[in-house]
Amino acid sequence: MSLVGKTALVTGAAKRLGRGVALTLAEAGAEVILHVNSSLGDDVARAIREIGGHAAVVRGDLSRTDETLRVAREARALARDGKIDILVNNAAVFTPLPLARTSLSEWQRMVRVNLTAPFIFALTLGRAMHEAGSGKIIQLGDWSGQRPVPGYVPYCVSKGGLHVLTVALAKALAPRVQVNEVVLGPVLLPDEYDEQDTQVLLQQIPLRRVGSVAGVVRTVRFFAEASEFITGASYAVDGGLLANVPGGSNSL
Repeated sequence: MSLVGKTALVTGAAKRLGRGVALTLAEAGAEVILHVNSSLGDDVARAIREIGGHAAVVRGDLSRTDETLRVAREARALARDGKIDILVNNAAVFTPLPLARTSLSEWQRMVRVNLTAPFIFALTLGRAMHEAGSGKIIQLGDWSGQRPVPGYVPYCVSKGGLHVLTVALAKALAPRVQVNEVVLGPVLLPDEYDEQDTQVLLQQIPLRRVGSVAGVVRTVRFFAEASEFITGASYAVDGGLLANVPGGSNSL
């Protein structure tokens, strides 16, 4: 599918992976609607326009369901024909939160951003895609949603829910809408990681390195352009972490 003339909504598009995804889809010819929260997002829109693309910005706090619904409405209003062709659910909250320090409010905030917001977008934009006859939904998941790690209970559970939601939506929105997941490993390390933290992490990754933004956005672009017979799939861009079971790495 050519992206020329298509409209894509990228959530959390102001920085990091979201910025890279937005720029890549714009380079491929899509008109991009950038969802941002606290960040302005104007520099990303400007960068897209500088390469000859089209971009608009919609702001909203996805930890609030009313704001998420408004973002969906405004995105459709900004689209040239009122239709979102591609939805990239990238926005996420990633906070180290051991169970002993997990409050109900922190749990609710993380689940609302990481899981409830993608579900709301599926209810609104996904249904509209189905009624229009086509569409692509791409979820940015995490390997820890399938292999929970200590100290990140709400995050792992929310990403685990997103993993299951991908398959459920793929069935519910078939045959007109394709829903797939990019399962991320370490790509952009948290700011609080020091050299020791990084080395410990690298020893757990079979490829012994962190991933790149470019590698992730190429996978997102593949699902946007070339997934006409792919739905309900999870493609791991994780350096082999999900394959790293006991005896599964360096065992020759």
